[in-house]
Amino acid sequence: MPTLALVFITGGFMFLSIGTPLIPQSRALRFYRCSVLAALAVCSPYCFAQLQALTLEQAVELATQRSASNKAGVASVQASREVGAKADRLPDPTLKVGVDNLPVTGDDRFSVTRDFMTMRRVGIEQQWVSSDKRAARSERAQRTVEMEEATYLTNVAKVREEAAKAWVKVWYSQRALRLAKALEKEAAGDLTAMQAAHRGGKAVATDVTQAQLAFSQAQDVERKNEQDLRAARQVLSRWTVALVEGVAESMPPLVTHVSNMPVEDLEKYHPMVLAARRAVTLADAETTVVTHERRPDWSVEASYSQRGSQYSNMVSVGVSIPLPVHASQRQDRDIAEKSALATKARLQYEDALREQQTEIQAQSSALESMNERISLLKSQLLPPATQQVELASAAYRAGTGNLSAVFNAKKTLLEKQLQITDLERAAAMTWASLEYHVIPHEMVANGRTNQ
Repeated sequence: MPTLALVFITGGFMFLSIGTPLIPQSRALRFYRCSVLAALAVCSPYCFAQLQALTLEQAVELATQRSASNKAGVASVQASREVGAKADRLPDPTLKVGVDNLPVTGDDRFSVTRDFMTMRRVGIEQQWVSSDKRAARSERAQRTVEMEEATYLTNVAKVREEAAKAWVKVWYSQRALRLAKALEKEAAGDLTAMQAAHRGGKAVATDVTQAQLAFSQAQDVERKNEQDLRAARQVLSRWTVALVEGVAESMPPLVTHVSNMPVEDLEKYHPMVLAARRAVTLADAETTVVTHERRPDWSVEASYSQRGSQYSNMVSVGVSIPLPVHASQRQDRDIAEKSALATKARLQYEDALREQQTEIQAQSSALESMNERISLLKSQLLPPATQQVELASAAYRAGTGNLSAVFNAKKTLLEKQLQITDLERAAAMTWASLEYHVIPHEMVANGRTNQ
């Protein structure tokens, strides 16, 4: 049995040290070592991700690759492809074996050779499906595969969007925490200075109490932001399937190109519109199939019948033709049903297109408005708040102001900074919804499910 197992991490690598007595390896020991290696293989991605600050694109890529729902979608597409591969094939032939005209009474009863009418028969029957009908079925199968791909791509878009939003939340949570820590550091410095001034007789106990209160409030703000950051990291780890310690400092510019996408591109890259368009093509393919199915399939049969040695053997051929009875009440009803469903799919496509165009315009307008508000707040709100802190501090040092004014000015400045940060977070979330809800062009161009 192993005497020591030690795991330590350095420089992004994991090492394992195992001490074992010098005895021949047993099956249990080999199983133990294999288990350890398997554990290392599983844990390594988590440790590596924990040691790196993920960029937005890395987080989205990890989420796309590791999502179980995406992998399930790939399996579903593959299943539909396997079904579609046989859509244009003829049905399997049918082997027929039997005995015809077997006597059951008299001297020849149950004899297969003595009566001239008794025949041992073997034959084969093939249902013949016309080439245009098989082509229609193949087309429907292809449209079904494309519909499954649309479902898969819709899920991919959802995963990408949620991962991007989770990354944005972590990024702004980190920023808010830095602001809170800066405030806490200043409050700690103010408290230390006030306690020293009080000991020197230059400050009263009330000033120390106010400094202590401001420091406690700053600590509470910091703890709240730490909690928010931990929660945001957990959400991001859920999508990346890895332990994420932090994200990169760079934030992409909040510029979207989705608002200018023409209808043709929306049909290719926007998951909702793409799925609605492919539902139309699938409904049309279904209509084509039932239209061709109105003509029945023929069956061709050939058999060889063997009689007693004193009689001639025989060959039989035949054709079976189904006779549609009341086609207007059966086959025509099927065609009418599929035609109505195709009309429904077209109407749903038009509604989905208008809905998504309206949603994109609304989000684009909101993003533009928030960016303008952010610029105005940074230029018109922060400078006065910063100046107020400087004036209050100068007045207090000159003995013409009080400590409460300094604390209130710093608190106001932090509130304004957090207000701008919250608005920037909302703008970034809207931007992520626009940019990452659209399917990447290369994913659509390269077969959609090839990752």
